[in-house]
Amino acid sequence: VQLQASGGGLVQPGGSLRLSCTASESIFSINYMAWFRQAPGKKRELVASITPFGVIDYADSVKGRFTISNNEVERAVYLQMNSLKPEDTAVYYCNIDSVMYDYWGQGTQVTVSS
Repeated sequence: VQLQASGGGLVQPGGSLRLSCTASESIFSINYMAWFRQAPGKKRELVASITPFGVIDYADSVKGRFTISNNEVERAVYLQMNSLKPEDTAVYYCNIDSVMYDYWGQGTQVTVSS
């Protein structure tokens, strides 16, 4: 199973981006789907997560600005990012954690700069 992430790019402060992550095959027994990010020189951090039961969690730094969602039919997880700030600049990774395996996407660069 491969995860394909897309939607990153260069955006001005205050702008929006929508990240998408699609699995090449169905994944069963999912614990959660999530987005992480890693900025240069920093550790990878959890941005947002969603469980199959709809329990959602956000990092404090993105609450009120980012929205995670998923679509089981499309085997996808999304991250809507609004009111972007320069400190949101990072490589964003999608992650699907299942009972059998922990899947990661290849990462998509998000750069917030004027």
